[in-house]
Amino acid sequence: MTGRICKLIGAPVQDGAGRRGCDMGPAALRAAGLAEAIAGLGYGVADLGTLSPPPPHPASFPNPTLKNLPQVAAWVEKLAAVAFAESADGIPVFMGGDHSLSAGTIAGLARRAALLGRKLFVLWLDAHPDFHTLHSTESGNIHGTPLAYLTGQNGFAGGLPPLAAPLDPRHVAMLGIRSVDAAERQALAGSGITVFDMRAIDEHSIAPLLRQVLERVRAEDALLHVSLDVDFLDPAIAPAVGTTVPGGASFREAHLVMEMLHDSGRVTSLDLVELNPFLDERGRTATLLVDLVASLFGRRVLDRPTRSF
Repeated sequence: MTGRICKLIGAPVQDGAGRRGCDMGPAALRAAGLAEAIAGLGYGVADLGTLSPPPPHPASFPNPTLKNLPQVAAWVEKLAAVAFAESADGIPVFMGGDHSLSAGTIAGLARRAALLGRKLFVLWLDAHPDFHTLHSTESGNIHGTPLAYLTGQNGFAGGLPPLAAPLDPRHVAMLGIRSVDAAERQALAGSGITVFDMRAIDEHSIAPLLRQVLERVRAEDALLHVSLDVDFLDPAIAPAVGTTVPGGASFREAHLVMEMLHDSGRVTSLDLVELNPFLDERGRTATLLVDLVASLFGRRVLDRPTRSF
Protein backbone atom coordinates (compact mmCIF):
# COMPACT_ATOMS: atom_id res chain seq x y z
CA MET A 1 0.00 0.00 0.00
CA THR A 2 2.98 2.31 0.33
CA GLY A 3 3.33 5.24 -2.01
CA ARG A 4 -0.39 5.71 -2.50
CA ILE A 5 -2.83 8.33 -1.32
CA CYS A 6 -5.32 7.33 1.35
CA LYS A 7 -8.71 8.93 0.75
CA LEU A 8 -10.97 9.41 3.77
CA ILE A 9 -14.65 9.50 2.85
CA GLY A 10 -17.38 10.03 5.43
CA ALA A 11 -20.51 7.97 4.80
CA PRO A 12 -23.03 8.97 7.51
CA VAL A 13 -25.49 6.19 6.75
CA GLN A 14 -27.84 5.20 9.55
CA ASP A 15 -30.97 4.27 7.60
CA GLY A 16 -30.01 0.59 7.48
CA ALA A 17 -29.65 0.15 11.24
CA GLY A 18 -32.18 -0.28 14.00
CA ARG A 19 -31.08 2.68 16.11
CA ARG A 20 -29.72 6.16 15.53
CA GLY A 21 -26.17 7.37 16.04
CA CYS A 22 -24.07 5.78 13.29
CA ASP A 23 -24.24 8.97 11.28
CA MET A 24 -21.84 10.48 13.84
CA GLY A 25 -19.19 7.85 13.11
CA PRO A 26 -17.16 9.88 10.59
CA ALA A 27 -16.86 12.83 12.97
CA ALA A 28 -15.77 10.55 15.82
CA LEU A 29 -13.06 8.92 13.71
CA ARG A 30 -11.75 12.31 12.67
CA ALA A 31 -11.75 13.53 16.28
CA ALA A 32 -9.87 10.38 17.30
CA GLY A 33 -7.08 11.28 14.86
CA LEU A 34 -7.55 8.90 11.93
CA ALA A 35 -5.97 11.20 9.34
CA GLU A 36 -3.02 12.03 11.60
CA ALA A 37 -2.38 8.36 12.40
CA ILE A 38 -2.22 7.39 8.71
CA ALA A 39 -0.16 10.43 7.73
CA GLY A 40 2.27 9.67 10.54
CA LEU A 41 3.05 6.36 8.86
CA GLY A 42 4.24 8.07 5.70
CA TYR A 43 1.11 8.04 3.57
CA GLY A 44 -0.46 10.91 1.76
CA VAL A 45 -3.93 11.59 3.17
CA ALA A 46 -6.76 13.37 1.41
CA ASP A 47 -9.88 13.93 3.50
CA LEU A 48 -12.66 14.19 0.94
CA GLY A 49 -15.22 15.25 3.51
CA THR A 50 -18.53 13.70 4.45
CA LEU A 51 -21.09 12.80 1.81
CA SER A 52 -24.50 14.44 1.95
CA PRO A 53 -27.54 12.15 2.13
CA PRO A 54 -28.95 11.66 -1.38
CA PRO A 55 -32.66 12.07 -2.12
CA PRO A 56 -34.60 8.85 -1.60
CA HIS A 57 -34.52 6.40 -4.49
CA PRO A 58 -37.84 5.21 -6.00
CA ALA A 59 -37.74 1.72 -4.50
CA SER A 60 -40.37 -0.67 -3.22
CA PHE A 61 -40.45 -4.28 -2.14
CA PRO A 62 -43.18 -6.67 -0.91
CA ASN A 63 -41.86 -7.03 2.64
CA PRO A 64 -43.72 -4.73 5.02
CA THR A 65 -41.01 -4.98 7.71
CA LEU A 66 -38.37 -3.22 5.57
CA LYS A 67 -37.21 0.09 7.02
CA ASN A 68 -36.03 3.08 4.98
CA LEU A 69 -35.61 1.14 1.73
CA PRO A 70 -35.76 4.25 -0.53
CA GLN A 71 -33.07 5.97 1.56
CA VAL A 72 -30.78 2.92 1.64
CA ALA A 73 -31.21 2.32 -2.09
CA ALA A 74 -30.16 5.92 -2.74
CA TRP A 75 -27.08 5.54 -0.52
CA VAL A 76 -26.12 2.31 -2.31
CA GLU A 77 -26.30 4.01 -5.69
CA LYS A 78 -24.32 7.05 -4.51
CA LEU A 79 -21.63 5.10 -2.67
CA ALA A 80 -21.14 2.74 -5.61
CA ALA A 81 -20.39 5.73 -7.84
CA VAL A 82 -18.04 7.31 -5.27
CA ALA A 83 -16.19 4.05 -4.61
CA PHE A 84 -15.69 3.44 -8.31
CA ALA A 85 -14.37 6.94 -8.90
CA GLU A 86 -12.10 7.25 -5.86
CA SER A 87 -10.55 3.78 -6.20
CA ALA A 88 -8.96 4.78 -9.50
CA ASP A 89 -5.94 6.45 -7.89
CA GLY A 90 -5.92 5.85 -4.15
CA ILE A 91 -6.92 3.74 -1.18
CA PRO A 92 -10.47 4.73 -0.21
CA VAL A 93 -11.34 4.44 3.48
CA PHE A 94 -15.08 4.74 4.04
CA MET A 95 -15.95 5.99 7.50
CA GLY A 96 -19.44 4.87 8.42
CA GLY A 97 -22.18 4.65 9.01
CA ASP A 98 -24.02 1.33 9.34
CA HIS A 99 -23.06 -1.78 7.38
CA SER A 100 -25.61 -1.20 4.62
CA LEU A 101 -23.05 1.24 3.21
CA SER A 102 -20.92 -1.73 2.11
CA ALA A 103 -23.61 -2.69 -0.38
CA GLY A 104 -22.62 0.49 -2.19
CA THR A 105 -18.88 0.67 -1.58
CA ILE A 106 -18.19 -2.92 -2.58
CA ALA A 107 -20.47 -2.66 -5.61
CA GLY A 108 -18.34 0.23 -6.87
CA LEU A 109 -15.07 -1.50 -6.02
CA ALA A 110 -16.17 -4.67 -7.83
CA ARG A 111 -16.93 -2.58 -10.89
CA ARG A 112 -13.44 -1.04 -10.68
CA ALA A 113 -11.84 -4.49 -10.36
CA ALA A 114 -13.76 -5.76 -13.39
CA LEU A 115 -12.59 -2.77 -15.42
CA LEU A 116 -9.00 -3.56 -14.44
CA GLY A 117 -9.43 -7.23 -15.28
CA ARG A 118 -8.68 -8.13 -11.64
CA LYS A 119 -10.53 -10.21 -9.07
CA LEU A 120 -11.85 -8.58 -5.92
CA PHE A 121 -11.73 -10.47 -2.62
CA VAL A 122 -13.64 -9.24 0.44
CA LEU A 123 -12.64 -9.93 4.05
CA TRP A 124 -15.77 -9.49 6.18
CA LEU A 125 -14.83 -8.85 9.83
CA ASP A 126 -18.15 -9.05 11.63
CA ALA A 127 -20.19 -10.85 14.26
CA HIS A 128 -22.92 -11.30 11.63
CA PRO A 129 -22.82 -12.65 8.06
CA ASP A 130 -25.30 -9.98 6.85
CA PHE A 131 -26.63 -12.56 4.40
CA HIS A 132 -30.34 -11.88 4.56
CA THR A 133 -32.27 -10.90 1.46
CA LEU A 134 -34.99 -8.27 1.38
CA HIS A 135 -37.40 -11.22 1.54
CA SER A 136 -35.84 -13.10 4.45
CA THR A 137 -35.10 -10.26 6.88
CA GLU A 138 -37.58 -10.23 9.75
CA SER A 139 -36.18 -7.16 11.51
CA GLY A 140 -36.40 -5.06 8.35
CA ASN A 141 -32.96 -3.60 9.06
CA ILE A 142 -31.18 -3.51 5.72
CA HIS A 143 -27.69 -3.49 7.27
CA GLY A 144 -28.24 -7.25 7.57
CA THR A 145 -28.39 -7.77 3.78
CA PRO A 146 -25.30 -6.39 1.96
CA LEU A 147 -23.37 -9.60 1.30
CA ALA A 148 -26.42 -11.41 -0.06
CA TYR A 149 -27.03 -8.44 -2.35
CA LEU A 150 -23.42 -8.13 -3.48
CA THR A 151 -23.10 -11.84 -4.33
CA GLY A 152 -26.17 -11.75 -6.55
CA GLN A 153 -28.59 -13.71 -4.37
CA ASN A 154 -32.25 -13.64 -5.38
CA GLY A 155 -34.49 -11.30 -3.43
CA PHE A 156 -33.36 -7.76 -4.30
CA ALA A 157 -34.91 -6.94 -7.70
CA GLY A 158 -36.83 -3.69 -7.51
CA GLY A 159 -35.43 -2.91 -4.09
CA LEU A 160 -31.72 -2.16 -4.50
CA PRO A 161 -29.96 -1.01 -7.69
CA PRO A 162 -28.85 -3.67 -10.22
CA LEU A 163 -25.19 -4.69 -9.85
CA ALA A 164 -22.70 -3.79 -12.58
CA ALA A 165 -20.32 -6.52 -11.39
CA PRO A 166 -21.64 -9.09 -8.86
CA LEU A 167 -19.13 -10.36 -6.32
CA ASP A 168 -18.07 -13.99 -6.68
CA PRO A 169 -19.09 -15.72 -3.40
CA ARG A 170 -15.89 -17.78 -3.56
CA HIS A 171 -13.99 -14.53 -3.13
CA VAL A 172 -15.66 -13.67 0.20
CA ALA A 173 -14.24 -14.71 3.57
CA MET A 174 -16.04 -14.02 6.84
CA LEU A 175 -14.03 -13.91 10.05
CA GLY A 176 -15.37 -13.67 13.61
CA ILE A 177 -18.96 -14.74 12.90
CA ARG A 178 -20.96 -15.65 16.00
CA SER A 179 -24.60 -14.63 15.40
CA VAL A 180 -26.36 -16.24 12.43
CA ASP A 181 -30.11 -16.42 11.79
CA ALA A 182 -31.67 -19.62 10.46
CA ALA A 183 -32.38 -18.16 7.01
CA GLU A 184 -28.80 -16.96 6.72
CA ARG A 185 -27.41 -20.33 7.79
CA GLN A 186 -29.44 -22.07 5.11
CA ALA A 187 -28.43 -19.56 2.44
CA LEU A 188 -24.74 -19.76 3.35
CA ALA A 189 -24.67 -23.55 3.03
CA GLY A 190 -23.21 -24.32 -0.38
CA SER A 191 -22.84 -20.64 -1.27
CA GLY A 192 -19.08 -20.89 -1.73
CA ILE A 193 -18.40 -18.25 0.93
CA THR A 194 -15.66 -19.06 3.43
CA VAL A 195 -16.97 -18.71 6.99
CA PHE A 196 -14.61 -18.76 9.97
CA ASP A 197 -16.73 -18.39 13.08
CA MET A 198 -15.47 -17.80 16.61
CA ARG A 199 -15.36 -21.54 17.28
CA ALA A 200 -12.93 -21.94 14.39
CA ILE A 201 -10.85 -19.11 15.84
CA ASP A 202 -10.92 -20.70 19.28
CA GLU A 203 -9.88 -24.09 17.90
CA HIS A 204 -7.24 -23.03 15.40
CA SER A 205 -6.36 -19.43 16.42
CA ILE A 206 -6.87 -16.50 14.11
CA ALA A 207 -3.55 -16.34 12.26
CA PRO A 208 -3.73 -19.68 10.34
CA LEU A 209 -7.29 -18.94 9.24
CA LEU A 210 -6.45 -15.48 7.94
CA ARG A 211 -3.29 -16.84 6.32
CA GLN A 212 -5.43 -19.19 4.24
CA VAL A 213 -7.42 -16.24 2.93
CA LEU A 214 -4.37 -14.12 2.18
CA GLU A 215 -2.66 -16.97 0.34
CA ARG A 216 -5.69 -17.27 -1.94
CA VAL A 217 -5.66 -13.52 -2.58
CA ARG A 218 -1.96 -13.66 -3.43
CA ALA A 219 -2.36 -16.69 -5.70
CA GLU A 220 -5.08 -14.88 -7.67
CA ASP A 221 -3.15 -11.59 -7.71
CA ALA A 222 -6.40 -10.06 -6.52
CA LEU A 223 -7.46 -6.80 -4.94
CA LEU A 224 -8.57 -7.04 -1.30
CA HIS A 225 -11.29 -5.01 0.37
CA VAL A 226 -11.62 -5.15 4.17
CA SER A 227 -14.99 -4.42 5.76
CA LEU A 228 -14.55 -3.95 9.51
CA ASP A 229 -17.67 -3.89 11.66
CA VAL A 230 -17.20 -2.70 15.25
CA ASP A 231 -19.06 -5.79 16.49
CA PHE A 232 -16.24 -7.99 15.15
CA LEU A 233 -14.57 -6.85 18.38
CA ASP A 234 -15.58 -7.99 21.81
CA PRO A 235 -17.95 -5.41 23.36
CA ALA A 236 -15.74 -5.30 26.45
CA ILE A 237 -13.16 -3.39 24.40
CA ALA A 238 -15.48 -1.78 21.83
CA PRO A 239 -18.85 -0.84 23.36
CA ALA A 240 -19.93 1.73 20.75
CA VAL A 241 -22.12 -0.49 18.60
CA GLY A 242 -25.85 -1.12 18.56
CA THR A 243 -25.55 -4.86 17.80
CA THR A 244 -23.29 -6.14 20.58
CA VAL A 245 -22.57 -9.88 20.64
CA PRO A 246 -20.37 -11.24 23.45
CA GLY A 247 -17.28 -13.27 22.66
CA GLY A 248 -15.75 -11.20 19.87
CA ALA A 249 -12.16 -10.67 18.82
CA SER A 250 -9.76 -9.58 21.54
CA PHE A 251 -7.51 -6.53 21.38
CA ARG A 252 -4.51 -8.65 20.37
CA GLU A 253 -6.44 -10.78 17.86
CA ALA A 254 -7.74 -7.66 16.15
CA HIS A 255 -4.30 -6.06 15.95
CA LEU A 256 -2.79 -9.31 14.66
CA VAL A 257 -5.36 -9.36 11.86
CA MET A 258 -4.44 -5.81 10.90
CA GLU A 259 -0.70 -6.49 11.09
CA MET A 260 -1.06 -9.55 8.85
CA LEU A 261 -3.14 -7.58 6.38
CA HIS A 262 -0.44 -4.94 6.22
CA ASP A 263 2.27 -7.56 5.72
CA SER A 264 0.30 -9.03 2.82
CA GLY A 265 0.47 -5.75 0.89
CA ARG A 266 -2.88 -6.61 -0.70
CA VAL A 267 -5.40 -4.26 0.92
CA THR A 268 -6.73 -1.72 -1.56
CA SER A 269 -9.79 -0.35 0.27
CA LEU A 270 -11.44 -0.32 3.69
CA ASP A 271 -14.84 0.14 5.34
CA LEU A 272 -15.14 1.14 9.01
CA VAL A 273 -18.76 0.57 9.99
CA GLU A 274 -21.31 0.51 12.81
CA LEU A 275 -19.42 2.93 15.07
CA ASN A 276 -22.09 4.63 17.17
CA PRO A 277 -20.43 7.39 19.24
CA PHE A 278 -23.66 7.86 21.21
CA LEU A 279 -22.92 4.47 22.83
CA ASP A 280 -19.19 4.99 23.35
CA GLU A 281 -17.21 5.59 26.55
CA ARG A 282 -15.03 8.71 26.28
CA GLY A 283 -14.17 7.93 22.66
CA ARG A 284 -12.78 4.52 23.58
CA THR A 285 -14.10 2.62 20.53
CA ALA A 286 -13.24 5.34 18.04
CA THR A 287 -9.69 5.47 19.41
CA LEU A 288 -9.38 1.68 19.15
CA LEU A 289 -10.52 1.77 15.53
CA VAL A 290 -7.91 4.40 14.74
CA ASP A 291 -5.23 2.25 16.37
CA LEU A 292 -6.36 -0.77 14.33
CA VAL A 293 -6.24 1.23 11.10
CA ALA A 294 -2.74 2.36 12.06
CA SER A 295 -1.72 -1.30 12.38
CA LEU A 296 -3.25 -1.97 8.97
CA PHE A 297 -1.14 0.84 7.52
CA GLY A 298 2.06 -0.38 9.12
CA ARG A 299 2.37 0.69 12.76
CA ARG A 300 4.51 -1.87 14.57
CA VAL A 301 3.91 -3.29 18.04
CA LEU A 302 6.99 -1.47 19.33
CA ASP A 303 5.57 1.84 18.12
CA ARG A 304 2.18 1.53 19.82
CA PRO A 305 1.35 4.46 22.12
CA THR A 306 0.18 4.07 25.69
CA ARG A 307 -3.53 4.86 26.08
CA SER A 308 -5.30 6.20 29.13
CA PHE A 309 -9.08 6.31 29.47
